[in-house]
Parts: sequence; structure tokens; C-alpha cells
Amino acid sequence: MLDIKVLGSLEATIDSRSVAPSAAKPRQILALLALRAGEVVSVPTLLEEIWGEDPPRSALTTVQTYILQLRRLIGHALDGGAAKDVLVTRYNGYLLPTDAVRVDAHVYDRLSEGGTRAWELGDYVSASRLLRQALDLWSGQVLVDVQKGLPLGIEVTRLEQSCIGVLETRIDADLRLGRHHALLGELAVLIARNPMHENLCAKFMVALYRSGQQWRALEVFAGLRRALADELGIEPSARMQRLQHALLVSDPSLDLPESRVLADQLA
Repeated sequence: MLDIKVLGSLEATIDSRSVAPSAAKPRQILALLALRAGEVVSVPTLLEEIWGEDPPRSALTTVQTYILQLRRLIGHALDGGAAKDVLVTRYNGYLLPTDAVRVDAHVYDRLSEGGTRAWELGDYVSASRLLRQALDLWSGQVLVDVQKGLPLGIEVTRLEQSCIGVLETRIDADLRLGRHHALLGELAVLIARNPMHENLCAKFMVALYRSGQQWRALEVFAGLRRALADELGIEPSARMQRLQHALLVSDPSLDLPESRVLADQLA
């Protein structure tokens, strides 16, 4: 089995033997094939990944050379096994079959989908557990050490946007489970990194309020208002202003994780 990690630095191993190429362009090809494992990646797509809209005349031959290099690395790790069964040639493209490769991004997708379904069903314990497992697979930015053309960049953007949504849903599940104290440190770091992210600020404000720190929750709102005014010249959204008002009047709905009012404020 070829194990490939993309949620951080690119790693590719077979029985703990590295098969990741060191050259930049073969790494791009391997990364794109991994993220689309189970699908045929067409030669035109590979050409676009490496050279954009203006590939050289030798591009097709060069891509074939890169595929040969990847197969050679895989073959050495297989001790004479058939590398063509792992990196398969298809009409006008190449394929990493799902029964021959395991990609951490695909595991992440399965866990996050399961966690989201659990959230939608109101099973917040399972949602928190599955989404936390999904996020634990990340060890940094996607393919941080790989150059990215347009096709690979699209895949990376999808994953990074998905990660933000999964993180927010996992925090929501933990809030529903009354884990507000445990969330304070994590949310403080997230807000420091994303001072204008309203959803994260809202969750931090609720967690602080439930932890008996109403004044700090209001300070978070004030910090958000300053950041938005300084950077964009705008005010916080209406929902954030409603949440601020709820904090000021100690609205009882803030203490009830299942209340419809709180769900609306955090949506």
C-alpha cells in the first residue's frame, strides 16, 4: 500500500520506505494524482499543472519522464513488485487506484463527512469525536513544500476551506456539550490569528460568557469592532450586534446550548 500525506508536508511511503521524489515537478504530479486518487488525471490537466496555459513542445515527453521516475521510486520500494499496478496508465491519463493507495486527505474527507452527518442528527458526542479526528490529521498547511499550479491550487483551496468549516462545527459541537471551559485557550489562539472572523468571535464570546467572564466576552466584541473599523471601515454584522445585546442583558438563552435563539446567533 502506498501511503501519501498531503495535510502538511508531502510524504509518500511504502512499508516505511520513502518514494517521494525530491524534484519539484514530479512532486507536483504525485500530489495531484494523490488528491484525485481513484480518478483518471488527464495528460492535459498534468500539463496545465506544471506549465499553465503555455506548455513547451517537449511537455508530453517530459511528463512521461516524470511518470517513469515516480514508477521507478515505487518499484524500488516494492522490491520488484509491479509499479504499474500502483501508478496506472489509462487512456490519455494516469490513475492511483484507491485499493493501492491511502491518502490522508481522503481519510479526512470521510471523517469530516461522518462528523457533519452526526452534527445534523444532533449526535454532538460523535460529531465532536469524528471532527476532532479529522482535524488531528493536519500537521500544517496543505502541501506546504510543493509548488502549486492551477489544478493543484484548486484542490488545496477546497481542503483549506473545508478545514475552517470542520473546525467551526467541531467547536459548535463542544459548546453544545458544555465544554466551554476547555475551549477558551483554543479560541483565544484562533481569535488572535483571525481577529475579524465573526463566527469564531461569536463562539469565543459565548464560551467566555458561560465560563463566568461576561466582561471578557464584551471585550472580544469590542476588539472585533475595532479590527473591522480599522481594516475595512465597517461595523460588525447584525447577528453579532444581537449577540452583544444578549450578553449585555444576560439573555437566558445564552445558557441553553439547545435553544433556538442561541442556534440562530451562532449560525
